[in-house]
Amino acid sequence: MTSLPLPRPRQYRRTPVEIDVTVNGVLNMLDGTISDLSEGGARIDGASMPVRSRCEIHYGGQVVYAVVMWAEFDRMGVRFPYELTSGPLYNALERARGPAAAPVQVFRTSRPSGFGRRGLR
Repeated sequence: MTSLPLPRPRQYRRTPVEIDVTVNGVLNMLDGTISDLSEGGARIDGASMPVRSRCEIHYGGQVVYAVVMWAEFDRMGVRFPYELTSGPLYNALERARGPAAAPVQVFRTSRPSGFGRRGLR
């Protein structure tokens, strides 16, 4: 008789947030909202890419690399191959974990201004 292995606890603590980001895949750029963030990954609502595909998450002038672990029609879960330890996205995570229990609202106005999604001038 074999027993199923016990599920491992998550390595990182998830934090609810609302952070508008741009997700850059191989063939397309999508706007989405990070609704669940940790040092190891995120859930992005409003954007979806194929499982196991690689993408870049653009936020506040920072690029964070990610791998899609699961995907549904309008959301996906990504894992960061490099732990999130600094930069604007990490700072938003730290603010969300601060004394306030409510999710942090970060708007697209924090992105550089310009024409179109790529900020052409």
